[in-house]
Amino acid sequence: MGRSRGGLKTKIHALVDAEGRPIRIELTAGQAGDAPAAATLLADVRPGAAVVADKAYDTDGVRDFVQERGAWPNIPPRSIRKATFSFSRWVYRQRNLVERFFNRIKDARHRHPL
Repeated sequence: MGRSRGGLKTKIHALVDAEGRPIRIELTAGQAGDAPAAATLLADVRPGAAVVADKAYDTDGVRDFVQERGAWPNIPPRSIRKATFSFSRWVYRQRNLVERFFNRIKDARHRHPL
């Protein structure tokens, strides 16, 4: 758990397949950045895969890490980026599978409280 202005928080990072099923889940402190968790999260990425992530993962390190494994990073550039990268909005729409996964987790939490 990490401390933030709102109290103790935890972030959940998830890698899901094309069907929206979880492959790997990582927990980090709430105040920690998203990009440092990418190395362990993306360790199982296969060559030829498309890694679809949000802007929080837009760093040179994450892009290089994905490309070294033979995959394509489809990550929208942050507004502070000066360089341009190949980015497909059509492929990026598939990120809704990750959002659906998180919604299923939240739904299970509400149905089965501790």
